[in-house]
Amino acid sequence: MGKFDFIDAEISRLKEAGLYNNVRTIESPQGAWIRVDGKKVLNMCSNNYLGLAGEKRLVDKAKEYMDLYGAGPGAVRSIAGTMSFHYELEKKLSEFKETEDTLSLQSGFVTNQAVIPSIVSSADDAVFTDELNHASIIDGVRLSKAKRYIYKHNDPASLEEKLKEASDAKNKLIITDGVFSMDGDIAPLKEICDLADRYGAMTMVDDAHGEGVLGPHGRGIAHHLGVHGRIDFEVGTLSKAFGIVGGFVSGKKSVIDFLRQKARPFLFSSAVTPADAGASLAAVEILQESDERVKKLWSNTGLFKEGIKKLGFDTGISVTPITPVMLGEASLAQAFSRRLFEKGIFAMSIGFPTVPRGKARIRVMISASHSEEDLRWALGIFEETGKELGVI
Repeated sequence: MGKFDFIDAEISRLKEAGLYNNVRTIESPQGAWIRVDGKKVLNMCSNNYLGLAGEKRLVDKAKEYMDLYGAGPGAVRSIAGTMSFHYELEKKLSEFKETEDTLSLQSGFVTNQAVIPSIVSSADDAVFTDELNHASIIDGVRLSKAKRYIYKHNDPASLEEKLKEASDAKNKLIITDGVFSMDGDIAPLKEICDLADRYGAMTMVDDAHGEGVLGPHGRGIAHHLGVHGRIDFEVGTLSKAFGIVGGFVSGKKSVIDFLRQKARPFLFSSAVTPADAGASLAAVEILQESDERVKKLWSNTGLFKEGIKKLGFDTGISVTPITPVMLGEASLAQAFSRRLFEKGIFAMSIGFPTVPRGKARIRVMISASHSEEDLRWALGIFEETGKELGVI
């Protein structure tokens, strides 16, 4: 027996089950049309909601900041890596989110690992997490010593049961995604905030797929649902609608000051680069100036959702630009994705463990960069492929 036999066996099992992830390579800037593995295709699976990833204004700002500050900060933020552009970005994000302060970090994933273990850090604390929360929240909760309570998806009654169970906990933290990335549904934040007030709990929302998408000028789900100011920790990412990479958490100044002292990714991992910060500043400025791209995103979403449903496809419970085309088995979803690619559409299949067994899908991601012509052409390809594979 070799020491890596278990790895070979698992890779073989994944391939046989149709769960092996074949990663395609993009050879051009992100946009509506891109080059993937040498082929020009319509991009329908990136998180580039507003089409900002390839925006010249962001590219120019990144170059400007590299000329001003160099390629990298050279240290962690807490020692010698905090540069003036970090505070500039945090101030701009606070203005955008209409909060007292913001801490920027290396990614949205890392931000959850920064916040959760810092806030609920002892066995006397309790954390309440939606059963469908993102992997980054799950990992952040695992890093905490707090007792874990998992409530049923988007179910305030289930959450209240868990809050009652943990009535003696010292500190309580309720965590939910704002927009759930696989199904495209949104959290019942008003009900969650009401329960938090009743049971003395803090609230945290990971709004990775809501930033730049929901609310006026894309300010996020708290503004969209009218609970801005009631969310204690608004976590966001700069790697989706903003088109770059990075994460942040916004809230009260005292809370952000606390995280600057306690958050391990801030204390022990090198700071965000000048290029990333510069491009992020440009993206936020674009959203502050105009909500034109947000409106275009939602117009495109309406067009595609209405069309795909009329064709007979099941799009689940999505109410956002995330549009799952539910297919069931992973092997069927993979075959569907391959056919789409052959015909000029880049839309990857998603199966277990990212989604439950039997709920594999093509997750279509709509962007403001798509034209109406792009989307109507795509609907024709989906119809053709659905009939060929017996889906519709």
